[in-house]
Amino acid sequence: MPEPPVSASYLPLLLVVLGPTGSGKTALSLALAERFGGETVNCDSVALYRDFDIGTAKPTPEERARVPHHLFDVADPTTQVTAGEYARQARQVLREISARHKLPIVVGGTGLYLRALLEGLFPGPHRSEKLRERLRSRNQEAGYLHRLLARLDKPAAEKIHPHDAPKLIRAIEVCLASRQQMTAMWKQGREPLQGFHILRLGLDPDRKALYQRIDERAQQMFAAGLVEETSRLGQKYGERAWALGSLGYRQARQVLSGELSREAAVAAAQQGHRNYAKRQMTWFRREPDVRWLRGFGNDPIILAQAAALIESHLQAG
Repeated sequence: MPEPPVSASYLPLLLVVLGPTGSGKTALSLALAERFGGETVNCDSVALYRDFDIGTAKPTPEERARVPHHLFDVADPTTQVTAGEYARQARQVLREISARHKLPIVVGGTGLYLRALLEGLFPGPHRSEKLRERLRSRNQEAGYLHRLLARLDKPAAEKIHPHDAPKLIRAIEVCLASRQQMTAMWKQGREPLQGFHILRLGLDPDRKALYQRIDERAQQMFAAGLVEETSRLGQKYGERAWALGSLGYRQARQVLSGELSREAAVAAAQQGHRNYAKRQMTWFRREPDVRWLRGFGNDPIILAQAAALIESHLQAG
């Protein structure tokens, strides 16, 4: 079984599997990890949290038994793992995997976390829990956080979804604490990941087929007990679990509160995930040097294409 190069004469390979939700990133990463002696590293912001299972489509116990998995279920749901904190943890994991002469495979669809890992983030101000609590209390007013950010930094607001409270709160916090726009701070110095040769593989399946798969998966999540899981999480953690506002869980909470019927919640979740997939592709199109694969990750043809790209990089060293 081939292993990534570890000679001092060239850098070890780091594989990144990116793409929209439902594109088959997990299937592809598992197959490649088995073939090349790899270990997968999660890059999905919600999958970091314990107990959030059905709505995150985490790898199953059987899938996790096939190859080592990292950064799943590592955070308490009442805490918030920022992109910077994720990057620090993930970089340490990558170094440990490389030291074992294994191929690290970063897989996930959270673009900001991936950027923080590979390129670093600007040196933003420290968190202010007092300010965050005030902003969270105002989040009950629909659209308030997004409107506030638009007044402080319109370009930043245009890049963040109106319902993504954690990112909105952080952006507002940066603007208020630094007294400058976050978009201006983005242009300041970063600390890119060092010590690896990075190969980015992007999944880009047919849009109609992707949306059909997304709709089916959202339906399956509700059938598998998403509403019941959301109820348990609400009872256990209450409003302290910010991830209950993420896609799928948000619609399940609306079922529990009586705002939506189960049928309407499924439809809303499907639409939300389709919209999210579109935003993900817009983000990933800006990633540098992505080798795009035009299909789903569980397609044998796509696997063969991905494996050939990895082989060529390993041989080139």
